Amino acid sequence: MSKVNIKIEGYPYEVEAGLTILEAAKLCGYEIPSLCTFNHGECNQGSCRVCLVEATGARGLVASCVYPVSEGMEITISSPKAAEARRTSVELLLSNHSLNCQQCPKNGKCELLHVAKITGARENKFLGAKTPTTVDELTPSIVRDTSKCILCGRCIERCKNAHGLGILGFENRGFSTIVSPAENRSFAKSPCILCGQCVSVCPTGALMEKSEIGKLDAAKKAGKYIVVQTAPAVRAALGEEFGMKIGTPVTGKMVAALKRLGFNKVYDTNFGADLTIMEEANELVDRVKNGGVLPMITSCSPGWVNYAEYNYGDLLDHLSSCKSPHEMFGAIVKSYFAEKNGLDPKDIFVVSIMPCTAKKFEKERSQLVTNGLPDVDCVLTTRELGDLIKRSGINFRALPDEEFDQDLLGDYTGAGVIFGVTGGVMEAALRTAYYVLTGHEHELIKFEAVRGLEGIKEAAIEIGDSTIYVAVAHGMKNAKVLMDEIRAGKSKYTFIEIMGCPGGCVAGGGQPYVKPCFLPNEAPDILDTYRAKRSAALYSEDERLAIRQSHNNPQIQQLYKDYLGAPNSHKAHELLHTSYAARERFD
Repeated sequence: MSKVNIKIEGYPYEVEAGLTILEAAKLCGYEIPSLCTFNHGECNQGSCRVCLVEATGARGLVASCVYPVSEGMEITISSPKAAEARRTSVELLLSNHSLNCQQCPKNGKCELLHVAKITGARENKFLGAKTPTTVDELTPSIVRDTSKCILCGRCIERCKNAHGLGILGFENRGFSTIVSPAENRSFAKSPCILCGQCVSVCPTGALMEKSEIGKLDAAKKAGKYIVVQTAPAVRAALGEEFGMKIGTPVTGKMVAALKRLGFNKVYDTNFGADLTIMEEANELVDRVKNGGVLPMITSCSPGWVNYAEYNYGDLLDHLSSCKSPHEMFGAIVKSYFAEKNGLDPKDIFVVSIMPCTAKKFEKERSQLVTNGLPDVDCVLTTRELGDLIKRSGINFRALPDEEFDQDLLGDYTGAGVIFGVTGGVMEAALRTAYYVLTGHEHELIKFEAVRGLEGIKEAAIEIGDSTIYVAVAHGMKNAKVLMDEIRAGKSKYTFIEIMGCPGGCVAGGGQPYVKPCFLPNEAPDILDTYRAKRSAALYSEDERLAIRQSHNNPQIQQLYKDYLGAPNSHKAHELLHTSYAARERFD
């Protein structure tokens, strides 16, 4: 790519043509205060005017996030004119902002407060009327509060970029402008998949997950027997809540923290993942052998399931009927585990620690109730777990490494661990499907062809005398490509994995915020690598485990022997399988 010569604060630099001033300055060692430095260009409106600088060839001050560099350009960041303009921009944002910072759950991770401090903005500089407020709390997953919105548009762009959807947009005009679903509807009255990607990029508390910490507190007060389970992706990111570098696996410290929080049992959802693979792999084999609906598509991601029910109601038979791992685990806790321990299922309270806001909605589904009880009672995000640990005064970094409880439901395999990465469910299923079809293990264990962060991956897998064509997609923009092929009768695949969030669960909407201003120990390019770093943490745990195929988990084998009988048995279907239904789109 061609280069251009520029000057910043009088010093010469050579940078790539086509970069914005903001991007070029960052590469040259300057951090221009902004509200879009942290988001892969998903704020491309230039509307907040926080990153104003002086530049030759421009008429007045320019928004550095959208203004491109050019040959011979001289840029001034520190002039009194530019500094005062940036401060005024932030003060104008504050003038229409709800300033209940003490009560705001985003306190400590609010980018607006961060730039206010940097620019020296005064919170009461401009006083006057504020835009009327809408607070939407109708879904179990996401809360929207327009009083905290600064109209940056990052959530709008993330929804488009990740999913090809336009759930959020600018409504009304002028001073009445807000960001909302069409006609200022609730998320509950829109085809939102509740994945939380919008929450992950919101710079303020305008979009947040709906906290269920209070629900957990109430269960403790009621004397419930509380069982907690943690999804695989949580261990790859929880450390970030305590200043640890992205990609640091913290399994042992996470377990130690959960035990100190007073849970009766601390288990790993990986057991549920292994159980899911036993059911899903055998379901796949049955469909292949007996002329079932193909391709079969995974059903572990609730965001993806929501998308399918809204947009592909005619293709729901392609989805595996398996419940997601944490829902399977909850069903087994309230049946098998309860019987073995002489507990009344009504007294058991199952808590899932998940990287996902859509899981909060999933647990409310009527199809995920067994014997009149929900399989899972409470879902906390990785961020909420971080808050809970901090609230309890636990020094996370000083904790020893401890082990999950090992009785009945404690064992897990490497196949369960990699569920948190795009391609992981596919690879785990193939490890077991290969064994079911051939009677022996896949020699290399790993299926490298389904790994990586490409939007759509495909592979031809040789299993015995057969070739199985598989595909992996993450983000609904990519899922749509595969689903449209199926609808058109052009799909060549036998098995498809789809995950809602780009990168998989490691980048779920409930994971710690990836914003360099709050990650001082990270390299400048962390936004480009955080998904890969978190994924690597899970693959490394898979590598170190002695057992890496779900069907070799001894406690899974015992569960079938003592209780379920066999994969896809009548008992297994009662507890571990579900159904789907087309949903109204509210268009």
